[in-house]
Amino acid sequence: MFGQSIEGNVDNLPVREYTLTIKEETVNKAGKNVEGMTVNGTIPGPTLQFTEGEYAVIYVKNEMSVETSVHWHGFLLPNFYDGVPYLTTPPIKPGTTFKYEFAIKQNVTYWYHSHTMLQEQSGVFGSIVIHPKQQRLEYDKELVLMLSDWTNEKPINVLRNLKRGNEWYQMKKGTSTPLNRVMVRGALGAQLDFWRQRMEGADIADIYYPAFLVNGKEVVEFPDFKPGEKVRLRIINGSASSQFWLTFGGETPTLISADGMDIVPVKRNKTFIAIAETYDFITTVPENGRIEFRAMVQDGSGAALAYIGNGKTLPAEILSKPDKIEMMREMAKMKMKMGAHALKFQPSKDERFNMKEEYGMKMDHSMMEMGKENENLETEHANMHHSKMNMTKDNMDVDSPTSEGGMFSEYNYDYLKSPEKTTYEKNAPVNEILLNLTGNMSRYIWSMNGVPLSEADKIKIKGNQVTRMTLNNMTMMHHPMHLHGHFFRVINKNGEYSPLKHTVNVPPMQEITIEFYGNEYGDWFFHCHVLYHMMGGMARIISYNTPRDIRMKPFPVSKLIHETDQWYSWGMIDVSSHRAEGTYIASNFRNQVTLSAEYGWNENVEAEFTYERYLHDYLRVFAGINVENEIADSLDEINTTALVGVRYLTPYLFNLDVRMDSKLRPQIGLSREIIIFPKTVIFGEYEYQADFGWVDKLPSGDNFKTEASWSAGIEYFLSKNFSIMGSYDNRYGAGGGLSARF
Repeated sequence: MFGQSIEGNVDNLPVREYTLTIKEETVNKAGKNVEGMTVNGTIPGPTLQFTEGEYAVIYVKNEMSVETSVHWHGFLLPNFYDGVPYLTTPPIKPGTTFKYEFAIKQNVTYWYHSHTMLQEQSGVFGSIVIHPKQQRLEYDKELVLMLSDWTNEKPINVLRNLKRGNEWYQMKKGTSTPLNRVMVRGALGAQLDFWRQRMEGADIADIYYPAFLVNGKEVVEFPDFKPGEKVRLRIINGSASSQFWLTFGGETPTLISADGMDIVPVKRNKTFIAIAETYDFITTVPENGRIEFRAMVQDGSGAALAYIGNGKTLPAEILSKPDKIEMMREMAKMKMKMGAHALKFQPSKDERFNMKEEYGMKMDHSMMEMGKENENLETEHANMHHSKMNMTKDNMDVDSPTSEGGMFSEYNYDYLKSPEKTTYEKNAPVNEILLNLTGNMSRYIWSMNGVPLSEADKIKIKGNQVTRMTLNNMTMMHHPMHLHGHFFRVINKNGEYSPLKHTVNVPPMQEITIEFYGNEYGDWFFHCHVLYHMMGGMARIISYNTPRDIRMKPFPVSKLIHETDQWYSWGMIDVSSHRAEGTYIASNFRNQVTLSAEYGWNENVEAEFTYERYLHDYLRVFAGINVENEIADSLDEINTTALVGVRYLTPYLFNLDVRMDSKLRPQIGLSREIIIFPKTVIFGEYEYQADFGWVDKLPSGDNFKTEASWSAGIEYFLSKNFSIMGSYDNRYGAGGGLSARF
C-alpha cells in the first residue's frame, strides 16, 4: 500500500511501509509513444518519505516480463538489501515480490533506482526524503526536483549504436567537430594531435536525448509557493548519462547539503551536478515574480526548467555551449597525453597499485607510509590537487564561463566544507589504491587501469584501516564514481573538513583522492554512474573478504559480471548502382566475429568470414575464410582460401590489416574515415596483395604477381539508420546509392 505508515516495533523503531510496483507501460516523454518502465504508474516513481530513526519496510512487486531490482542509492544498510542483483541481493523475478527492510540511520535527500541492465534509463527510479529527528534548518516548505534524461530508443539499441562507433548522436545534436569547422578555426594542428593519440576529438556527452526532464516533464511549474516563503530545493540527478549545470533566477540560493550530508552553507548560483549526486538549496520566493530554475545539460544540447512562485519570471542564467574545438586547441598546447589503454594485454592481475609514468602523473610514494600522520597527508594531497588545477589555470582561459576548457577549474569540490572534522584516527593504517579511469570511445569500452570488470580482481578492503583511492581520469568524459554502502571523504582544500560524499565526479584529465574507513562487511559495488559506462565495464567489486550471505547461494556473481561483457551485434547494407555490400559484426570485449560480402554488377564478388581476438585496444589477431572470383569480371572461377593476420589501429586512426592466406600470399590493407562536414563522412581503403606462386603455379607462368585494389567515397547521414553515398572502386567502377544500418 503506497504511502501507508504502520506503527510497529522493530527494535523499538517505528515502522514505515511502502509498496512499489514496477510495470512495463507505454509512455510519452518526448513526443512519441514508446515502451517504458513505471514505478507505481509514473516516471519518476513516487517520493518515499521517512524520518530518521524509523524502520523501512519496502515491498517491490515486479509485474514486468523481465527480472528487476532496486538499489537504495547512498543508504547505509545491511549488505543483503543494497539491491545489486547477483552481488548482494537476489534479482526480483517476474511475477514476484521482494521485501527490503532496514533501519533509517541518516537523513536529507537520496534516491532509488534499478540496478538491472539498462532499466534506469527506461524509468525505474524515484526520490527519497528523510527528515531529521530534530529540524536543524529554518525553511517553510520543501520541493523535490528530480532531473533525468529520456530517449525514445530502446536503451539496448543506444548501447549497440555506441558500441559500433557511430557518430550519429553527435551529428544529431550538433556537437560534432567536423574537419571543416576545425580548419576554419585554425585548429588543424590540435586535431592532428588528437588523431595521433588515437582520439577523434573532445567528447563531452555520448548520447542524443530528445528531452531532459524535471519530475518527468521538460517544463514544470509550482505556482503554490507564496512570496517570502523559504523553500528547500532537494535536487537529484537521476539521469542515465547526463550531467547538468544548475542556475537560478532571483537571489542567489544557499547550498546547504551534498549527497545527504550537511555542509557549511555557501551561496551558489551556478553549480555542476553530476549523475547520482544530490544537492539541497534554500531559496526565497520573491515578492513580485517567480524563480526560474534551469538545468542545462553539460554539452549545451538541452535543458530542463522549473518555475517556483507566481508573477514575472526572474530568469536563470543561460550558459553558452562549451567550445569543443577551443578545448582541443588548449589541450594540444598543454601537450596532454591522452588515450590511455581501455583494454590491456590479458592481465594476470588487476594492476591497481601500479602508478605508471605513461599516464602522465606520479604518486608521492612517501604518502604510502602507513604511520604518517593524517594532517601531513591532508596537506600533501591538497597540494597535489591544487598543483594540477594550477597547471590547468596557467594554460587555459579560466575566466571564460562558456568554454569547456575554461570550466575545468570549476569542477573541483572546494566549495564543499564539512561543518565537522571528517578525519580518521591518526594511527589508523592506510591502504593506497590507484585507479586510472580509462576508455575507448570507438568500441565503447570503459575500464579502470585498462581492465574492465569482467577481467578484474576484487579490490580487497581490510577492516579497521583507511582505504585511500586516487582516481585519475585519463579520458575526455566525466566519470561520477559511486561506492555502495559507504560515505567517503573527498580530499579538497578544506583539509580536515573535507566533505563526505557517496558519489564523486572525476573531471576529464583530472584526479581526485577519496578515502573511507573500513567498517563494513561483504562485497560492495563501485562504479561509474554513467549507466552506459558502467555497462561498458567501468566497475569494480570492493570486498571485505567475508563469507557470502547464504541466501545468495543460488545467485552467482558471474551473472552480474557477464552483464558488462555481453555480445552486441550490428550490421550494414549498401546498395548502389555499381555494387552491393553487406557487413555483420558481433562483438564483446575480447572477441569479434565479422561476416562481409560484396558483389559488383560487373561480376566481381568477394566474401569473408573472420574470428578476431583483441589482445589490446589497438591490436587483434584473426583467422578466417575468404571467397572471391579469381578472374576479373568473371564468375567462372571462384577461389576459397583460409587466412590469418593481425589488425592494428595506428596513430592518426588508420586501420591496418596485415594477413597471409593459405596460398602464402601476403596482403596489406589500410582504411580510414573522416567527418568533413557536420553529417558528411569521406572514406577510403587500399589493399595490396603479392603472389609468389609458392603454392599454385601462376596462370601466366610468372614467378611473381601483384594486385592492388582501392576505393574512396563520401557518405551523407540522413538518420541514424540511413545514408546516401557515392564511391569509386577500381574493381567495380563508380556509382552511388543508399546505405542502411541495423
